[in-house]
Amino acid sequence: MSKLPTGSSGVQEEWGPVRRALGMSFLNTLIGRVGTLGVGIVLARLLSPADFGVYAVALVTLNAMLSFNELGVSLALVRWRTDPRSIAPTITTISLLSSAALYAGAWFAAPAFATTLGAPDAVGVIRLLCLAVLIDGSTAAAAQLVNREFRQGTQLVVDNCNLALTCTTTISLAVAGFGPWSLAWGALVGNTLSALVLFRLAALWPRPGFDRSQIRALLAFGLPLAGASLLVFAMLNIDYVITGWLLGAVALGSYFLAFNLASLPVNVFSLVVRRVSFAAFAQAQDDSESRHAALGRFVGLLAAATLPTCALLGLLALPLVTTLYGQQWAASAAALQFLAVLAAVRVAGELAHDYLAGAGFPHRAMWLQAGWVAALAATLPLGALADGIRGVAIAHAAVAVVVMLPAFVLTVHRTGVPVHALTAGLSRPALGTVLLIGTVLVVRWLTEPSLLQLALAGTLGVLVYLPVVWPMRRLLTT
Repeated sequence: MSKLPTGSSGVQEEWGPVRRALGMSFLNTLIGRVGTLGVGIVLARLLSPADFGVYAVALVTLNAMLSFNELGVSLALVRWRTDPRSIAPTITTISLLSSAALYAGAWFAAPAFATTLGAPDAVGVIRLLCLAVLIDGSTAAAAQLVNREFRQGTQLVVDNCNLALTCTTTISLAVAGFGPWSLAWGALVGNTLSALVLFRLAALWPRPGFDRSQIRALLAFGLPLAGASLLVFAMLNIDYVITGWLLGAVALGSYFLAFNLASLPVNVFSLVVRRVSFAAFAQAQDDSESRHAALGRFVGLLAAATLPTCALLGLLALPLVTTLYGQQWAASAAALQFLAVLAAVRVAGELAHDYLAGAGFPHRAMWLQAGWVAALAATLPLGALADGIRGVAIAHAAVAVVVMLPAFVLTVHRTGVPVHALTAGLSRPALGTVLLIGTVLVVRWLTEPSLLQLALAGTLGVLVYLPVVWPMRRLLTT
């Protein structure tokens, strides 16, 4: 794989494809998240917290398998120095075999898992939704080939085909009274169609093969990343397990909605960057100057978008939840105000993970995630017992800010990244966010939680924030 040229002109030259991919990725993510948010609002008025709790149990099971199902080997396709299509058959074989084994395990474990999480009715939904792991295994090579080549236009078409069919199927079945089954069928139908579209546009259909000479290199690179991904899953889902186990399916449904809403910055801003950041870091794996420059740009861009969004989500949690989803979901706001803090750290952590993996330090990413899971396992049950879903959210946010954020910064710095590369892009977003918080607090003091408060505080907060960060637009244009 060719490395990025050194020097500022070389960095700018190579930033062109990344910038174009970022723009297409942002458009894709914006369409997808607006559509998903709209469907979520509709479904929240058609389904109950208990329905969402059942689906959350199934989704936890699926996410566990997706974090590990292709053993991390597909990402090697992005960093492969020769023709990436030469390893695609081996990657496909590994992905399909491991996905099939995981699905078989999920089928038999579904009754015990559903009962443990307080949702025994989720067994059938688990078995249906988890068929998606087989689809994901078949798309592993094609999806990473698209990422390697910065073909975010292709990804946009694929994702929006998925969105359209998933939304149509889910809402139709929910109206017909299928409850949590509507969510599972919608996801499965959408994934199937989008996989076919991906194969066609990427011109890479799943063709199993096996080359022994490739296995050791693929597994040596992939297994640490798979371990890290599994630990990321544990970090993002241990709260669901503890909430369902200790508080029941209804509380889990309310927490599930709050966590999904708090994940907006991660699912929009972080996802936009992650679709190109790993490839950008991987292409600069032999050029530390270009790699550090790319990291600095990504830090500034993510901070400018993430910090104000998380502040607004946390400070306006109650009017936001009740306006969008209805008064019956007000309990979710108690968790959302703290989960918004967690979201900001998750964005930073995902960028650090991609940097470490792309720069050739996947083991460090894995150990960071292991520490995060261990800290959560010790604190989340205490939070749940002390203050319900609000206590779970407080414990999650405290671990993220006090333990994990400093750990991410220190680990990345120890790879040779200068401190200024990590902090240079933070001053304007931090100042602007302080002004935004002050403005929102004044509006909250003068008004009651309502649509008026939401609109007024959000508008005024953004208006005081934008002038501070506007000069940062050069990060995209130069």
